[in-house]
Amino acid sequence: MMMKDKVKLAILDMNNDKPNQGLRCITEIVTTFNEDVDYEIFNVRAKNELPDTSFDIYISSGGPGSPLDEGSWRKPYLDLMQELWDFNKISEGKKKSVFVICYSFQVLCHYFQLGDIKPRRSTSFGILKMHQTKKGHKDPIFEGLSDPFYAVDSRDWQLIQPRLTVFKNHGATILSLEKIRTHVELERAIMAVRFSSEFVGTQFHPEAEPVSMEAYFSLEENKQVVINSFGEEKYNQMMDRMDDPEKIALTYSTILPKFIQNAIAKVKQPIMS
Repeated sequence: MMMKDKVKLAILDMNNDKPNQGLRCITEIVTTFNEDVDYEIFNVRAKNELPDTSFDIYISSGGPGSPLDEGSWRKPYLDLMQELWDFNKISEGKKKSVFVICYSFQVLCHYFQLGDIKPRRSTSFGILKMHQTKKGHKDPIFEGLSDPFYAVDSRDWQLIQPRLTVFKNHGATILSLEKIRTHVELERAIMAVRFSSEFVGTQFHPEAEPVSMEAYFSLEENKQVVINSFGEEKYNQMMDRMDDPEKIALTYSTILPKFIQNAIAKVKQPIMS
């Protein structure tokens, strides 16, 4: 029997060269697996950089702007996702694991036609409740989380009105929905989807790391941006939830680490020779 050495992981930066915390947080999580993983970052939208299909794990980040943007990066990016999807369909051995976050999640859901990707009436921002579905309760990436759990939500777009026949045909399942809002007659957005055994994604930001986020939003200029956009009450609520070990700290240490851990285990399964 042969054992594979280090696993190759590609981080797809979808931030279009805009300042962000997410890419650094993703990288920090990935580096905790540095005994098992070699990683490389690709600047997809600003530089049209893309990995080939030789990587074992792909993590595609959040980013600004419309997920319906027809930039020059879009077709090559979706061609890559389709290649990885097709590879998994025909491969009898190891498969490619893919995690998509926020912007990338919206792009992939639109590509697979899982539902309507539409602008929200107003930006959703803060550390908010996420509810698991029955399928979510059994999904390995949520193992150890409470229901509801808390995660950083920052979006102007949403996936609603799921096409359940398309979900069924793809073998996809809804894992999580946004918080229940009894005071408004609006459809709840879909917050996490398992597209297949190897493809999974979240509308929220599981990579958000509480210590650096607290430092970032404590800076006066960043504090004022939140207060001016969402009000002082929303800012105070977010900061109160930031250092609660049962909120985003638990989400941070659970979802992406479990995804990477499970993906590594799949790659490193012994290969019969």
